[in-house]
Order: sequence, then C-alpha cells, then structure tokens
Amino acid sequence: MAPPGGYAAGTLTMAALLTALTSSQGLLTTASKTGGSYAYNFATVPFLAEALKLGISYNLLRRQRKEDPKAAQCTTNPRTVALFLVPSIIYMLHNNVQFYLLRYVDPATYQILGNLKIVTTGILFRICLRRQLSLLQWIALCLLAIGATTSQINTDCSQGSTKSLMSAPLAGYAFGALSATLSAVAAVYTEWVMKHNSDSLYWQNMQLYGFGVVFNGLALVLGSGGSGSGGAALADLLHGYTPVTWLVVANLAFSGLLVYATSLAMLLTTGVSIAFFGLDPSLQLGLGLAVACVSVVLYYVSPEKLALPPGGSVASRALLPK
Repeated sequence: MAPPGGYAAGTLTMAALLTALTSSQGLLTTASKTGGSYAYNFATVPFLAEALKLGISYNLLRRQRKEDPKAAQCTTNPRTVALFLVPSIIYMLHNNVQFYLLRYVDPATYQILGNLKIVTTGILFRICLRRQLSLLQWIALCLLAIGATTSQINTDCSQGSTKSLMSAPLAGYAFGALSATLSAVAAVYTEWVMKHNSDSLYWQNMQLYGFGVVFNGLALVLGSGGSGSGGAALADLLHGYTPVTWLVVANLAFSGLLVYATSLAMLLTTGVSIAFFGLDPSLQLGLGLAVACVSVVLYYVSPEKLALPPGGSVASRALLPK
C-alpha cells in the first residue's frame, strides 16, 4: 500500500515505461537515419506497427473470451464497423507525417511540438464533445502554447545577425501543426465512436488497427510511401532496415497502445538530444521546456492534488493555515 499522497511501485514503473516509450519515438527515428535521410521506406513502419497492434489486440480478445465471454461482445454490423474507417485514415496520415516532421526538426523540438496536440485535442473536445475544461486547464493550454513558442525563438547572433526568428524551418512547424491537428481529430472521433459502442475494447481496437493495416498497405502498393521509389514490392518491404528501424516499429506500436507521459518525456528527450545528437542548449529552449512541462502538469493533475503540501494527503490539507 502506497503512503498517503505517495505512489505505488507499479504506478512509478508504468510512468517510467511510458516516459521511455514517448521520449524514444523521436530519438529512435532520428537515430534510424543514414546520412541525414531515411535509407528505408518509412511508410513501411506504420504498416508493420499497425499489423503488430492488430495481432496483440487479437490475442487479448481471445483471452478475454476465455475469461469473461459476456464482456467480449463483438458487433459485426457493417455500419458499426465502418465508423472506424475515418480514424484509421487519419492515424495513417498522422503516423507518416511524423517522419516528414523529423526531417526538419531535432528530437527535442519534435517532442515539444508534439505536445501541441494537447492544445488542439482540448479545444476539439470542448467544441465537438462539449467537454468542460476548468479555468486552470485553459490557463495550462495557453502556457503550453507559450512554452512551445518560447523554446523555438532563435537568438543566435554569432554571425552578426539572426538568419531567422525561429530555430527550425517553416516546413517543420507546418508539419508540427498538421500533426497536432490530425492527432486531435483522430482522438476526438475515436472517443466519440467508442462512447457509442458497447463492444469489447479489444474488438474495437482490432477494427481500428485492421483498417490501419489495409490503408497503410494500399499506400505502399500505390507508391505513396516515403522512399519515392514507386510501389513497394513485398521483397523490398524491409529494404534498408536496421535493428534501430525495428525499434522504431516497436515503439510506434506500443506507444499507440498506451498513453503518453509528456512532461518527463520532454526532459528526457532534450537531455539525450544534447548528449548524442549535438543539440545546442539555449536559454529560450530551457525556459520554453520548463513552461511546457509545468503546463502539462497543470492540465492533467486535479486542483485538489495541486493544493496538497509535498507528501501530504487530503486530510492534511485541513491542517494548513488559512
């Protein structure tokens, strides 16, 4: 049993796992490049990741059927199944956009820009699903946007003047905005579908990932992947793959099955980028990162927990001076 106001060992282990998965996405993708470009067709990565997630969901559904057949409800009505077409297409586009984004920005910037999906998702949840956000959450969203912007301001005057106001090319920010928008639309639509569906969560995931395999496979066959070499033959599917590329596939698959630990991931990604990818730390990056991390905590942690003293419990709050 965890102490009052503390965290169980299992919770801390899961938080560490989620942080590692989240932060390693941009780091592994950058490490998989050869000479600054992708030696493999990056469109194969989402395809293989969707196939892996489909297999995992299938096995989880089989186990659920054995343990609790009533909970393993599976509706095969075509109209119900067709609802998963839209989010599958959006996730396909989103997963491929990540590779274009990392052509223009470093892993730390990628992680910071990736958190803008919290802003877009919060706004769309309010507009589309009428979900109420507290004043504190709206403040957190504003801080997150400010932190992301601050981290990208270019103040390098070593050559006498700054070449650009922002640290990365405009195309990088355009892909970042597109990624955040696609992620938010897919998340909101998927939640709406699942709230109006009483089927097993594993069966719903199977439909989502099944369509993902189909659409990513079509993208490969039609030659819309990232290699620019035309249609991808089955024999060439894994051309240019390295052990790091397989880690990218596994990361995309498992991070899609879990939620994100965004604050710690931003810090870890920045630290690794400085140590291994030649990222030059700057004051604006540090300040923007700090503001973004604080904003994420403010957005997700309840006001009651924020008001507690360090290591305190709800009961100890009554002892605080007023």
